[in-house]
Amino acid sequence: MSASDSKILKTEPLNDEDARWTKLVLTTYTDPLGATRTWESGERRTRPKGSEIDGVGIVAILEKESGPEIILQKQFRPPINKVTIEVPAGLVDAGETAEQAAVRELKEETGYIGVASETSPIMFNDPGFCNTNLRMVHVSIDMSNPANQNLKPELEDNEFIEVFTVPLKDFWSECIRLEEEGYAMDARVATIAEGIELAKRFKL
Repeated sequence: MSASDSKILKTEPLNDEDARWTKLVLTTYTDPLGATRTWESGERRTRPKGSEIDGVGIVAILEKESGPEIILQKQFRPPINKVTIEVPAGLVDAGETAEQAAVRELKEETGYIGVASETSPIMFNDPGFCNTNLRMVHVSIDMSNPANQNLKPELEDNEFIEVFTVPLKDFWSECIRLEEEGYAMDARVATIAEGIELAKRFKL
């Protein structure tokens, strides 16, 4: 059993009163010239009250003798009907900080136990289409911890996640190879890989 075993059965319109996770909104605004315009967009219904973010993405690097490797996942995403290459990620719970959410989600999705070490500014995934946002949280993993040698993910019944790692030195070329194999690349994954490639090219 793998993420690629999933398949779309049908796609149909969704009435607002039946939607649990999202809603469509129409915003009226004025442009710099004073003209009145409208914009159609989507919003999440899941952001906890008082929270400034919907979720977190997790940058977790394993420091190995052969070199650092980033933890990635394969997960089927129905909106695009493809298995996507992603970093571990998830929604924040009520009263939870980004750092707490990242540590919890990493353990649930991969089994790794880590400590949050750095957090990004708030990032918007696709601001021309929706208001969904997140913080990227760097999580350090102590490989001397026995729990990180005997991984026990805590996936929900509707989660089918395959965890793997990629050496940072090969990250960009691996993204290209995975796309050629038919996988979809999550923007966070490709952006991290491209950033590393640019740093190499310009010797930063």
